[in-house]
Amino acid sequence: MTPIDSLPTPSHSPIIGVFDSGFGGLTVLKALLRQMPEARFLFLGDTARLPYGSKSQRTIARYAAESAQFLVHQQHAEFLVIACNTASALALDAIQAAVPVPVLGVIEPGAAAAAANSTTRNVLVIATEATVQSHAYAEACRRHGLRGIEKACPLLVPLVEEGWVDHPVTDQVVRIYLHELLAEARQAGQTPDTLVLGCTHYPLLRPVFERSVPAGVRVIDSAEATAMQAARQLGILPTPLNPTADLPQGHVRCFATDSVEKFERLGSRFLGLPVGPVSLVDLGG
Repeated sequence: MTPIDSLPTPSHSPIIGVFDSGFGGLTVLKALLRQMPEARFLFLGDTARLPYGSKSQRTIARYAAESAQFLVHQQHAEFLVIACNTASALALDAIQAAVPVPVLGVIEPGAAAAAANSTTRNVLVIATEATVQSHAYAEACRRHGLRGIEKACPLLVPLVEEGWVDHPVTDQVVRIYLHELLAEARQAGQTPDTLVLGCTHYPLLRPVFERSVPAGVRVIDSAEATAMQAARQLGILPTPLNPTADLPQGHVRCFATDSVEKFERLGSRFLGLPVGPVSLVDLGG
């Protein structure tokens, strides 16, 4: 990756800050790179203070606002993408109040994409425990005229981070979660035709979900939906993504608040490109 501060700064090339509590949000950055290969990206993983899901809403809002301010005030980001479902669910208003640039979370684009693809208006959402407890996806679905059933899938994040994205154990865990979720939908008298992947780790498991869902159920990648929405807001015509196409190298600089070596090792798996060197930054306690 080319350090962003050594690049020319053409006026038509936006500087986009991308923030996550860890490195799962690199799947959002990957989708953004495909949509806007000419943009310049700053990615911050607040790895010293993860997981956000175990913190209070007040603490999450403070951490997220500090991360946003670092990207905007110190690194000059002109547009922010909150590539963290927990921060998008619990701190979006605080982030918007903390910085003078447009801010886009991952939840609203995911719900909007589900609305655009659903015929039955019944939607399934899988996410982490903290995101499900916030009911942010259910509320976003309601705003789009959808009925959403959410399910926490806590085993999936550690499986992804272990690298078991194409493993029989992961296949079985996904099938169990989907079986439980579909049973709940049937109990509620719903006929879901759309599944939203509501965690930034889950795009790595998209092929597993696509071969596990019943026929006729569309899998929505909230990372891809967010990237398309960001392109629209920046006046760039979004295009359907081809996941098998070569990923553009792009102009990316990564920061982490701790565990730089782990970030470089696991981050490259999530992004599909080398992320290093990663700069260590201190945002406080």
